[in-house]
Amino acid sequence: MSEYQRTQNVSRSALKADVDRHTARKYLAAGQSPAQLQAPHPWRTRPDPLEPIWGQAQAMLEAAPELEAKALFDHFLARPGSGLEEKHLRTFQRRVRHWRATHGPEKEVFFAQERQPGQLLQLDWTYAKELQVTIGGEVLDHLFCHCVLPHSNWQWATRCISESFLSLVTGFQAAVQQLGRCPLHLGTDNTSAATHDLEAFPGRPRAYNSDYLELCTHYDLTPVTIHVGCPHEQGDVESQNRHLKRRLEQHPLLRGSREFGSLEDYDRFVEGVLRRANAPRQGALAEELAVMRPLPGSALAEYREYAPVVSSQSLIRVNRHTYSVPSRLIGHTLRVQQHEAVLKVYLGREHLLDLPRLRGDRGAAVDFRHVIMPLLRKPGAFGNYRHRQALYPSPIYRAAYDRLTADHGERPGTIEYLQVLKLAAEQTVEAVEPLLQQHLAGAGKWRALQVREALCPAARTQVELVELTPSLAAYDQLLESEVACG
Repeated sequence: MSEYQRTQNVSRSALKADVDRHTARKYLAAGQSPAQLQAPHPWRTRPDPLEPIWGQAQAMLEAAPELEAKALFDHFLARPGSGLEEKHLRTFQRRVRHWRATHGPEKEVFFAQERQPGQLLQLDWTYAKELQVTIGGEVLDHLFCHCVLPHSNWQWATRCISESFLSLVTGFQAAVQQLGRCPLHLGTDNTSAATHDLEAFPGRPRAYNSDYLELCTHYDLTPVTIHVGCPHEQGDVESQNRHLKRRLEQHPLLRGSREFGSLEDYDRFVEGVLRRANAPRQGALAEELAVMRPLPGSALAEYREYAPVVSSQSLIRVNRHTYSVPSRLIGHTLRVQQHEAVLKVYLGREHLLDLPRLRGDRGAAVDFRHVIMPLLRKPGAFGNYRHRQALYPSPIYRAAYDRLTADHGERPGTIEYLQVLKLAAEQTVEAVEPLLQQHLAGAGKWRALQVREALCPAARTQVELVELTPSLAAYDQLLESEVACG
């Protein structure tokens, strides 16, 4: 029509619109476009396959709006005489979707929030075993304590083994040390590392833990938690959890391997990924740092301290877990610092050893190296030892024990196996394993001494035979003394 208004030429306007001249004249005479002249089409062109059941379906949806279309369709499909077939599923799903839009309940609305710079740091944990990172060929089961500034999306993550207060304080302090400044508020979900239920007042909001409040007081923070079951209230850190793991998934693909030589190598790799992610955010981060407060003069201790007494079983109890220590410490009171991933054991001020921290509740970690010498003195205690499974460092050692007891009998075989363990304590578990595999593959009987001699040839006992030359003069002296006495 615009062409006709400009030229007043029907033929030229029809050619421009790519329609017949008579069609163009019809629209020009009506003064309406084709879309305006199109009549409504309210009638169906084919029978409605849902007509027999749709009234019942509506009633069920009104009674239970959370019903899924697929479950409701399967319900009617299984009913004899419904007339439904599998091919009607998509039609039914579209009908249900339209009903929800026109007659269904109101949906929850999420309101975008303006984040003020420097006000809030959000903290959350995310599981990272799915990344399939390996250390020494073994998949690393770990989490990240993840801190995010919502205004700039600056982030920092610290590897940890559990969602605990120790991992919280370690992760938070690592983040603020990177920033060099401290926000006004610290936001978390209702994690047990920060909050707990008030058993005397069921239904009330969870209360803050005392050690978490101590952390907030030390850094002059106002603690903030979200409502239970509302993770979207911490949407910034939840979103960054996914982005962080995506980056940690992609960078090993570029690197060509998910294997790392040590935990320290992996930590350096993660730190590099975080720094690259934070590089484009420096402008917004500067706005946050400008309003943040300086850090206090000292950081909080990132461990809990215990003073267990070593029992007569050469064991200590730390936070409901059992750990073995060398038997020479029996009767001593130790000082144990429980860090997030390790226990540091001291006698007085002297650092004795580090023990990997156990996860979960009421576990036991017995190192055979700590008890092997006492067991050699009391081999009869092996059979019913409560922590006997810890004395099999690998399935190969278990097979070696079974073979030795089958070949030599219960007690002699146990003694032989304990000698094998002693050798593993002197050398390494991995060094002894190949020799055990060789002996297990053979049919003959063998002993621990053969394993020792194969591993340590210099330890073989060399017996030097000395030729004895008798002295006849000694016999003459003996006879002379007897005659003199006679």
